[in-house]
Amino acid sequence: MTAILECAGVRAGYGSREILHGIDLTVNRGEIVSLIGPNGCGKTTLLRAVCGLLPLSAGEIRFLGRRQAELGRKEFARLAAFLPQVRDVPAIRADKFIAHGRYPHLSFGRSLTEKDRRAIELAIEQTGVSGLLEKELPELSGGERQRVYLAMTLAQDAEIFLLDEPTTYLDIGQKYEMLELIRRIRALGKTIVMVLHDLSLAFSYSDRVALLESGDLLTFGPAGEVFDSGLPAKVFGVSSRRVELDGRTEYLFFRK
Repeated sequence: MTAILECAGVRAGYGSREILHGIDLTVNRGEIVSLIGPNGCGKTTLLRAVCGLLPLSAGEIRFLGRRQAELGRKEFARLAAFLPQVRDVPAIRADKFIAHGRYPHLSFGRSLTEKDRRAIELAIEQTGVSGLLEKELPELSGGERQRVYLAMTLAQDAEIFLLDEPTTYLDIGQKYEMLELIRRIRALGKTIVMVLHDLSLAFSYSDRVALLESGDLLTFGPAGEVFDSGLPAKVFGVSSRRVELDGRTEYLFFRK
């Protein structure tokens, strides 16, 4: 397997307050990895550090073997696409917003090429937003807006997608729709690292799961193995059970 993202001894935080205490994590090309853990454990901090939005106090991050610090801004944007949990909602039409995903690939003249247009069309098709293109973002529902943001990210055509709570503001049906869409993106050869608060969905849709607590990586491995370890239930103070339902494996977490 090819390692697309490597974190070695990563320490980072805000000012003098260290949040991450030496994270070692390797993500392979073409897999879905979910970061889980209690609020404040460092999930979003780790994503922001990986994106270069937070300086490291120690350790190293590499993309396809290259040090993050060596990558220029546009070069990094062609490798990694970041979708934060909290975002502005600009008054812009959805089609123009999605086209912004191509900016890391544009030449000095900033004119869209045929390749750019094909990437935008593929992103629109994959995310099913063709009926929303003429609407402005503030007009859209939460679920529609999430799909448009993901379409913009997909148009970026990066190697790895870093998603912070992609199911925020979605109802249960929309959450499943979003995660099925993320699976389709993985089928295009992309890699996904995402923060999820919904434990059942994290285990159902991830190849591997990383459990963080208080800035430390407690365990990282195949979703079923991490679940069976009992650590997620212990950290969250709940009970858990794996069940087979209609030919699917479901992961349940419930009050003790």
